[in-house]
Amino acid sequence: MKKKDSIMNYSGHERLNKSRPRPVLMIPLRRCGSHAVRLRLNASAAFYSPYPLHIVDFLPLVPLYGDMADDRTYFKLILDVIGLQAASLVKWPDIVFDPDDVFDRIKDEKRSVHRIVWELLILAGEKHGARVVMDKSLDSVHFASELMDLFDDLLFINLVRDPRAQVASMNRAIIHDFDTTLNAMTWARAHEASQALVERHPDRVLTIRYEEFLENQRDFVERICAFIGLDVIPEMFDVETSSEAQILSKRSDLWTFNRFAPIAANKDKFLAQLSLDEIRMIETLTRDHMARYGYDRMTDANALLPDEATLAELRAKSATGREQAWRTMSTVNFRDYETRKHRENYIASLHHNLKLPSMALFNDGRRAGHG
Repeated sequence: MKKKDSIMNYSGHERLNKSRPRPVLMIPLRRCGSHAVRLRLNASAAFYSPYPLHIVDFLPLVPLYGDMADDRTYFKLILDVIGLQAASLVKWPDIVFDPDDVFDRIKDEKRSVHRIVWELLILAGEKHGARVVMDKSLDSVHFASELMDLFDDLLFINLVRDPRAQVASMNRAIIHDFDTTLNAMTWARAHEASQALVERHPDRVLTIRYEEFLENQRDFVERICAFIGLDVIPEMFDVETSSEAQILSKRSDLWTFNRFAPIAANKDKFLAQLSLDEIRMIETLTRDHMARYGYDRMTDANALLPDEATLAELRAKSATGREQAWRTMSTVNFRDYETRKHRENYIASLHHNLKLPSMALFNDGRRAGHG
């Protein structure tokens, strides 16, 4: 017998709350082709997934706020998360959030920074008439248990990409490390988290390989739509007419190819980007996951794993590479640079202010003309 007020969604999952859009989280790691997938699903008016907040960057600040049971503390956190959305690289269209409204809507529910993020997404989705909303903050896989406590009907799209191809892409992305070993370790940790989720809740997770998208995007999209309860429409397969895809591709060098149809040959691009030793290290660190997902190895996957001293050297090298990447970005694409720095500076300013005594903040406000 079904629970009172429950409803079955299109993929057969029982829902307890039928009044709001169905929440979906894409996992587990950026640079897996997630933007390409999101853009295609966004062709449906019933689906809403804006550029993600990537709340993982904000999480180190949360303990500084104090006890969320205190209304004032929670309201301050809501204000600052709304500010994070305003500082995002890509603004959410046609939505302005009222912190009073957000507070009133969720103040009596379990309090969490994740609940705030999802309320913003749900509010925006409701305004756009969506039945399904998706957060593409893939790193949130590490907080899946907390999210499932918040939403009893949350579904997960576990988007898997060949670790060699994904690490090769991560190596050139400002959001990751500039080192193959470090990025392969990050890949392995993310997939350990997603695999644990699959084992605990197999009916709540759709695992699907990005290479299937490259080979046959129609079958790929149809599988996702069937899982989350979305109708397939022709516009999903014509990304070149998507205004969002065209705009996004100009915002950052990381998103240049999102306006094009998938290119199957790209799945082997890593062969020209990685050395054989790098491939061996990736295959060593991700060996079990590769076997589970059906990726054939090229090496014996028996590389010598780095000790702590070597890891420290790799992190230092990566930091140098990141500094160089920032300098290059500031010259090659100043808008991307300034937008990313603005978000980074916003988070840094919150960290600074949260560590100040309340009287110091009051005096700073008066000097700034806000007293």
